[in-house]
Amino acid sequence: MTTNLIVEPARPSLDTELRVRLTGAPAGGEVTVRASQRGPRGDEWCSSATFRAAEDGSVDLHRDAPVRGSYTGVDPMGPVWSMTEDPARPADGVSTVDFRAPTVLRLVAEVDGDRVADAEVPRLRVPDGLCREEVRDGGLVGVLYRPDDDRPRPGVLMLGGSEGGLHEDDAALLAAHGYVALALAYYGLPGLPATLTEIPLEYFGAALDHLAAHPAVRADRIGVTGGSKGGEAALLIGATFDRVRAVVSLVGSGLVTQGIAGDVLTGTLLDILGTPVPNWTWRGRPLPYLPNVVTDDLRATVAAGEPVGLRAAFAPALELTDLIPAATIPVERIRGGVLLVSASDDQMSVAGYHGVAADRLAGHGHRRWRHVTHGGAGHNIAPPPYGPTTRAVMPGPGVLFRGGGTPAADARARAAAWQDSLRFLADELAG
Repeated sequence: MTTNLIVEPARPSLDTELRVRLTGAPAGGEVTVRASQRGPRGDEWCSSATFRAAEDGSVDLHRDAPVRGSYTGVDPMGPVWSMTEDPARPADGVSTVDFRAPTVLRLVAEVDGDRVADAEVPRLRVPDGLCREEVRDGGLVGVLYRPDDDRPRPGVLMLGGSEGGLHEDDAALLAAHGYVALALAYYGLPGLPATLTEIPLEYFGAALDHLAAHPAVRADRIGVTGGSKGGEAALLIGATFDRVRAVVSLVGSGLVTQGIAGDVLTGTLLDILGTPVPNWTWRGRPLPYLPNVVTDDLRATVAAGEPVGLRAAFAPALELTDLIPAATIPVERIRGGVLLVSASDDQMSVAGYHGVAADRLAGHGHRRWRHVTHGGAGHNIAPPPYGPTTRAVMPGPGVLFRGGGTPAADARARAAAWQDSLRFLADELAG
């Protein structure tokens, strides 16, 4: 009997759940499924899970849990999120893959160590049927994606976090769900401020105006979504500009937090954290903010070379009760719906910062808002789903950052947050 490995759909978007099935395996026998894909900096990621075939010789990842391997339980995307970096092929430190090109997922099925079937599927970072436009008008630095048709669509402004840069691939994935999505950089690229300091909110207002004036955008249906520092910015933008009809803040903050002085790549963490600077301005004036608190325990962690959770500098700031009122974002002014997404084990932020926004929305009787907290998950739940979640630490200025959570919890939260965001945007911007 011929063994076949079937992966559907044939050209999925990166945020599409896959259907992986094997037929023609020995009845009741063990089958190992190995998955691998290349990362954007030349790194190789791989996973392995062993299943017991059914009596008809089939293995179905929607039905079957592995008997051992890199993940547990029934999870059709387990082979993807449970991938770990191959130490023999680490990242080379430079981008070697066109980030607009598909990520090729390679699957191999083995029985008794012998390869019996394989398959490759191109997972699209930029789904089919989209138009791409670079945006440089009026000092803006962004990339816009939209469906390639003449139908007017809701517009969404998409913001990344304090890492800077553009999240162009995220905008492409959102556009494939029927939006005109503008990925906007706000510091750290040519033509923008070099540091995350005194960024004018008017810059985001200009981006909203650009979206509203676009012939493919319904000007009365515009939302903002952001992750981490971008989630804080999204709430600020929604509270400042009346045209915003929906705000998604992923692991963000209902408090204005301090900016980042100096270069995050060349500075030292304690200097950056210990130098209070305003992050945002409005009409030429810095907005009040909640500064970081550099504790002795944090200094000791850095001195010991241990991974750092920035929560250690953020959580003590909640005790600065005299500063909190002025630093609180007036989220009740947001004219549309608000979705707050937090993670209970977030080590790079504090769920309580979102709690301030939730309390204010409730206290002012805002009618359309939700606050979802994902138990056991860490900070890295903002990107679209179905990528590896096993990297426990991330590079920072002279240190490694600890995001918190577990790979399984982060994978579940990332998928749920993406679906919640899509449903929320559809509810708030449709019609």
